[in-house]
Amino acid sequence: MIQHDSVNVYGEPLEACSDEPKTGFFRDGCCNTADEDLGMHTVCVQLTDEFLQFSKRMGNDLITPRPEFNFPGLKTGDRWCLCASRWLQAHQAGLAPKVHIRSTHQRTLEVVDIQLLKAHAVDLQ
Repeated sequence: MIQHDSVNVYGEPLEACSDEPKTGFFRDGCCNTADEDLGMHTVCVQLTDEFLQFSKRMGNDLITPRPEFNFPGLKTGDRWCLCASRWLQAHQAGLAPKVHIRSTHQRTLEVVDIQLLKAHAVDLQ
């Protein structure tokens, strides 16, 4: 397993995304990634009902709890490490959730332009 540097889109240390619910490809609370993370779960978002319904329609039900996978199900307001390509798809559909940019991994920039992320950021100062 080759884990990529834990830095955000600014090249700074990656900030935590969520411990409740525990998120990330590694379920470490951060949007860390590695080569085996084929979905690139690198965008820290603030979930909305509109996005959750969109994701469900696209075949990824994030709402329904799956205890067998220790997955509590997600709701509006939760923070979650989302796949970069799903975020871009939601953006193109006009349903992209807000981004916590300092908790978004730098590898996201391989898929999403930083200006799009900034336009949806809730933590710009």
